[in-house]
Amino acid sequence: MTRCLTPIALAIALAGGLALAPLPARAQVEIQWWHSMTGALGERVTEVATGFNASQTAYKVTPVYKGSYPESMTAAIAAYRAGNPPHIVQVFEVGTATMMAAQGAIKPVHQLMKDAGQPFDAKAYLPAVAGYYTDRKGNMLSMPFNSSTPVFYVNEEAFKKAGLPPKAPATWKEFGVVAGKLKASGQACVYTTGWPAWVHVENFSAWHNLPIGTLENGIGGVKTEFKINSPAHVAHVQMLADFARNGWFTYAGRKNEAEAKFFSGECAMLTSSSGAQANIRKNAKFPFSVNLLPYHDSVAGAPQNSIIGGASLWVMGKKKPEEYKGVAQFLSYLSKTDLQVKWHEQTGYVPITLAAYDAARKAGYYDKVPGADIAVRQLTYKAPTANSKGLRFGNYVQGREVIEEEIEAVLAGKKTAQAAMDEAVRRGNELLRRFEATAKE
Repeated sequence: MTRCLTPIALAIALAGGLALAPLPARAQVEIQWWHSMTGALGERVTEVATGFNASQTAYKVTPVYKGSYPESMTAAIAAYRAGNPPHIVQVFEVGTATMMAAQGAIKPVHQLMKDAGQPFDAKAYLPAVAGYYTDRKGNMLSMPFNSSTPVFYVNEEAFKKAGLPPKAPATWKEFGVVAGKLKASGQACVYTTGWPAWVHVENFSAWHNLPIGTLENGIGGVKTEFKINSPAHVAHVQMLADFARNGWFTYAGRKNEAEAKFFSGECAMLTSSSGAQANIRKNAKFPFSVNLLPYHDSVAGAPQNSIIGGASLWVMGKKKPEEYKGVAQFLSYLSKTDLQVKWHEQTGYVPITLAAYDAARKAGYYDKVPGADIAVRQLTYKAPTANSKGLRFGNYVQGREVIEEEIEAVLAGKKTAQAAMDEAVRRGNELLRRFEATAKE
């Protein structure tokens, strides 16, 4: 005889069955992270994303290489206008003013963290780093990520061959003596530099406590004007041209092309990013040292402090609240002390938090790897002044290109240093006025 269930019994039975059935897994929220890291640094970026993804199950960060810094920033802005931007984009420091002016296109980090309920204190970050990415009220607008400063690399093997002690010249006057001996020893490429405008104009200015522009290098407002045609700036550019004529300086390009010339052994000395250490350590077959930048002892008060380069992470607009929660969780993960110590040690970029720098120091890392603390020491050599706390110029992606074009003209013998730097100021100021016409204070 078939047993019939009452409607109530049937409901209870069905409820019990449903309780036993597995619930569908919640889909992970994907976070798109556009970046510009290649080589060993690209590998480190992938490791960071993989580590975060393994630490929880709700979100998945997908790093996507989008080309050079200017290319990735341009792509992100275009994607925003098309209504489908990435969640996070890595933007180099010269794009800071442009991103700050893009109201609505970005989600300020301090607001993101507050909305997501994530603990966040801008004072936990290295002041020389955090100050670059905060507004006038001290609110952090983007998250510091790969922060660097230019340092001075020396091939100790080449120095030994030239009969020189393994000690980097401290001043540009001493540099000239060393360069002559290296050249005489048969060194084909004595010195080269990466990022020439960053090293020899922006950081030259800060290291010698000279203004790059008015209004605290643009940090004080958009009505700034360039000041890079001073006698000291002109003399420094002329020095580079003289070095080139002597066979002491080999121009390698506007980006980091010079780094390969150093780690291959072709060039004996290099000024470039502290973040180049990952690739140099991976590729160099000779002992090298990391040192403070040379300075002109004829400039009173020098050296002062250097300023940062590298990039920060900007959070884009037009995303859902749940996605922003994932972004906030990822940014908190990036600031973890153990992760920052590992990132610092593997790449040469400075630790972005005070806790990470202190942890690396207490663990004896700087004793085991001499020179690894040079970047932080140089950034904090003296308390920053209005001339040395950073820069914030609108349209500076193009502004830096103008400076590089003019320096190249000097090195090619087409212009005097004075004429070139005067023209760099004139052309640069035109770009600043265009930015001023469209930007809000």
